[in-house]
Amino acid sequence: MKKIKFLALIILGFITINACQEDDSLTYIAQAPSDLAFTNSFSSQYILTTATAANLGERFTWQSSDYGTPTNVSYELQSSISPDFSDAELVGSTTGNEIAVTIGDLLSLATDAGLDNDPNSDNPDTGQVWFRLKASIGTVGAEEVFSAAQALTLYLPANTVPVEATCDFDQLYAVGAGIATAGWDWATPAVFACTGTGVYSGNVELQNGGALDNSNFRFFTVATDWGSGQNYPFFADAGYTIDPNLVNAMDGDSNFAFVGTTGLYNLTIDTVNKTITLGDPQASGTCEVDILYGVGAGLPTAGWDWATPVELLCSGDGIWSGNVSLQNNGGADNNFRFFTEATNWDSGRNYPFYADAGYTIDPNLVNAMDGDSNFAFVGTTGTYLLTINSVTKVITLE
Repeated sequence: MKKIKFLALIILGFITINACQEDDSLTYIAQAPSDLAFTNSFSSQYILTTATAANLGERFTWQSSDYGTPTNVSYELQSSISPDFSDAELVGSTTGNEIAVTIGDLLSLATDAGLDNDPNSDNPDTGQVWFRLKASIGTVGAEEVFSAAQALTLYLPANTVPVEATCDFDQLYAVGAGIATAGWDWATPAVFACTGTGVYSGNVELQNGGALDNSNFRFFTVATDWGSGQNYPFFADAGYTIDPNLVNAMDGDSNFAFVGTTGLYNLTIDTVNKTITLGDPQASGTCEVDILYGVGAGLPTAGWDWATPVELLCSGDGIWSGNVSLQNNGGADNNFRFFTEATNWDSGRNYPFYADAGYTIDPNLVNAMDGDSNFAFVGTTGTYLLTINSVTKVITLE
């Protein structure tokens, strides 16, 4: 009986050992995930500048992949300038759930893709690059899993850093009968600033006095120096194309003569392309409106008529200025008003408009105390530079 029990114990031991061997031979096979995808939202366009190269461009995020069994998963973010990733580059790797790229990283990709921000280049400034995510468990022979490719549209805005204008002179001057605000006097010459490389331009009040010698003027490189003059033949002989409203005055100095319609023009002398042109007056700053208009009895070239209003152009940020003829009728109407829209009487700005806003107003301009509380000019009749500065809140006459 003891032998039988002993034999039974031996057999039970073999069964137990065999069972343990079978349990030790079990293997767990990881299944490749099918849910690998980016979870962050993408912009419709990524604007890239060198000034923001250190800033965050995009943060790629995703959820942990499920391989069906606990395992360590590694992720790689890849980039490419081709949608087929034939030239895939490693951006970064992690066992976490996010990788960030900077604007500088995207700029490098943009360069590889042939993009640039040079307006003179044939290369585009907008294009696409692609990103994808790779997941793996690091086991030799294990299947690598990729997310769908994500396209990013990159845009390189044109280089807007201003190029400093260079000219032979900082400005050119002009005086003569054809320039209403100057005449043959150096007190108030017309000034044409260097506004581009080899380019001088400025707004000027040109008048046609009928006869050529009543409409003439000349350019000068040095104020008050008559010997620095540049007359019509100076430019014509150098091969300049000159606006047809400017002709040779055929006077003793062969000055220019203006034969067009009296008014305010933008005059441009381009020494590179060798042209002298007349165009519409140009604003040169940022203002609420480009032009303020003035009409009234105190403005003799305008009167209370919209045919020939005085125009004050935006000449700086929040600044309007222009040369105007002002008259003092000795107790009669000297009044006028400013307007933001030509022909629109409802857009008027009278004396209280500025006084109530805290402006310091030139003492030669007072409240006319008429029905509309217009301005009234009480100074000496003549031509003045009138400036309205909405930043410092002053109205001046010079």
